[in-house]
Amino acid sequence: MTNSTVSGEQLVEMIAAMKSSDSVELKQTIRGIDVQIAGDALGFDPIEAEIRQIVFFDTPDMTLYHAGVVARARRIQGGDGDSVIKLRPVNPSDLDPDVRESKHFGVETDVMPNGFVCSGSMKHETTAERVQDVLFKRKPIKSVFSKEQRRLFNAYAPEGMKLNELEVLGPVFVLKLKSELAEFERNIVAEVWIYPDGATVLELSTKSRPDEAFQVAAEFKAELITHGVDLSAEQATKTKTALEYFTTNL
Repeated sequence: MTNSTVSGEQLVEMIAAMKSSDSVELKQTIRGIDVQIAGDALGFDPIEAEIRQIVFFDTPDMTLYHAGVVARARRIQGGDGDSVIKLRPVNPSDLDPDVRESKHFGVETDVMPNGFVCSGSMKHETTAERVQDVLFKRKPIKSVFSKEQRRLFNAYAPEGMKLNELEVLGPVFVLKLKSELAEFERNIVAEVWIYPDGATVLELSTKSRPDEAFQVAAEFKAELITHGVDLSAEQATKTKTALEYFTTNL
């Protein structure tokens, strides 16, 4: 989903990134009152949503994020949970082969109206209870991360930084929904992030293979416009928005 704010040089970089990615995710962010309008237009029913809580780990000045690393854990309705160490941005060709070939690691290019970012994520399945224990500081932060994730963290985090010494930032309350529109052959996923002060952010997304990303992006944008979704809102990643919110309100 490119527009006039994406330069020719960025377009070349985006194509190269997508060729090295396992998948492409096309995203559109909507804020404030337009969240309800967009949800209604696309037929999202909040009663059908999967409930999640997401918590981040960083320093009060977001040192980890500014170093290109994100540490996050998630509680999922029903008792499941997971954690991720994310490298963003990342050049796939610069990754250690052992990391790139890990079955727990994937590379994805996120494409937004104002640009793109290539990320590498190492995931680990845990439980909602364990994430809650970390959230309430009954267990150390590292307990929700695997040994493989902790090695990745140590390799890319600023020197001397330790997982257990980071701040617990969150949680954000999240509603995840899917919509199948007759005119669009793919699922559109909606995540409504609800902050403690009541502010809401809606992210609409759909996935594609790297070789079909531009075609899917055009169809996705056309579908949103057809349903009256305002695409003019300022764009920002959910991660950055959440980290700025919770570090400001520490």
